[in-house]
Amino acid sequence: MSQKTMEIAVLLREVYDPRTPVRLTADGYGIRDRGLRPLANPADLCALEQAMRMAREQRGNLTVFSIGPARVDDLLRLGLSLGAHRAVRVWHPAFEGGDVVAESHLLQRVVEILDCDYFVTGTRLLDRGSDPVPALAAAGRNVPCVTAAVDYLFQNDEIRVLRKSDRGAKQVVALKTPCTLLFEDGCCEMRYPDQGALMRALAARIEHWGLAELGLPLAELGSCAARLRREQYGVPRPNPKRVVTPDATLPAFDRILALLSGGIKPREGKLNQVSPGETVEKLVAIFRSQGLLAGGQK
Repeated sequence: MSQKTMEIAVLLREVYDPRTPVRLTADGYGIRDRGLRPLANPADLCALEQAMRMAREQRGNLTVFSIGPARVDDLLRLGLSLGAHRAVRVWHPAFEGGDVVAESHLLQRVVEILDCDYFVTGTRLLDRGSDPVPALAAAGRNVPCVTAAVDYLFQNDEIRVLRKSDRGAKQVVALKTPCTLLFEDGCCEMRYPDQGALMRALAARIEHWGLAELGLPLAELGSCAARLRREQYGVPRPNPKRVVTPDATLPAFDRILALLSGGIKPREGKLNQVSPGETVEKLVAIFRSQGLLAGGQK
């Protein structure tokens, strides 16, 4: 009986370069695309490199997929040029407006259809930090999930994953298939595709999946399935501090000090020195005037 070929699926996600300035939308719901440069998530590319190494060692099939509009085809063609055997783009306008719960349901369904032994992606997103969606999808499938993975080793019928732990420590976790592996950014050295691979990737076929391929009702997608209500936020109006114009007759140095201090002159403090007995008498008088002490008591 022939042994089943190992199936590996890698999720590639698009992020925005955080080094460019962010512009808020007028309604305060998000950010404008103008001036923001989209790029491939670095941790996902490291996960892709590790997945290609797994496919070479075990002679498995590697599938790259992404959830998004037509522009994410560039990410998939990059994966094909690096050695992926199959590329799938999943998208429908009904996916918009969802929260992490709705996105995890969608991702869970995609991974179930691909029927992969190893689902691999990055631990963190470059522009948003930690992403709980892959871990939630693994919990929905009832499969183990390892985060902050940096390396792995196949041993017998299981895989041993080296992951980062607290305070710089390392931990080895033994897993059996199916499982989810989330790799750290910088865990391996990335390769660059050659010119011939890039040209072949441009002509390669990319599968497009929609509602029909997923078989999910609209009530389980996007804003309809969101559990977290989206609240509108706004940017506070600037509140400039008024600066009193310094007296023109003052020397230049004093005028500069007045401007730097906001035009407010420093207040002269007073230091009263009295004996301990007088201090007690004044405090008792204050307490009695406030009704804190009964008359005649000290």
